[in-house]
Amino acid sequence: MEHFRGHYAHTMDSKGRVSLPARYREVLEANDPSGEKADRVILTHALDGNLDLYSLDKWTQFERKLQELPAFKTEVKHIKRVYIGSAKEVSLDSNGRLLIPKSMREYADLDREVVWVGQLDKVELWDQGEWESVAAEAQADPEAVQEAITELGL
Repeated sequence: MEHFRGHYAHTMDSKGRVSLPARYREVLEANDPSGEKADRVILTHALDGNLDLYSLDKWTQFERKLQELPAFKTEVKHIKRVYIGSAKEVSLDSNGRLLIPKSMREYADLDREVVWVGQLDKVELWDQGEWESVAAEAQADPEAVQEAITELGL
């Protein structure tokens, strides 16, 4: 299985279209041997103010796991409301671009300059300025990162 890695800065046009990095399109194709779903993805609101992008297969796995959890548990209801309730299937056009729905652009405060960030099995989409802040915060305490890597056995 191929994974999404790295980050790529892109420009969104005035209609809300933005190219998915070529490397990420390659990952979608490699993980879809049938070739039937590589041009369709799921976009959803993330909890950090960005958007998350999943392949259809990964999203289906997520939904199956969620369905197995107790439906009336508060945390499960919250996940369904935020993650499932905001999810939209989006298709890549022949140029590898996605049309980001207006409501999603507003939620993530996406302007013209955006950044795609690989997260192994999903991709995050950030406003560039917000991404720079989040990345700087994550790198502000390298000792804490090193400690987390050790504690997690990585």
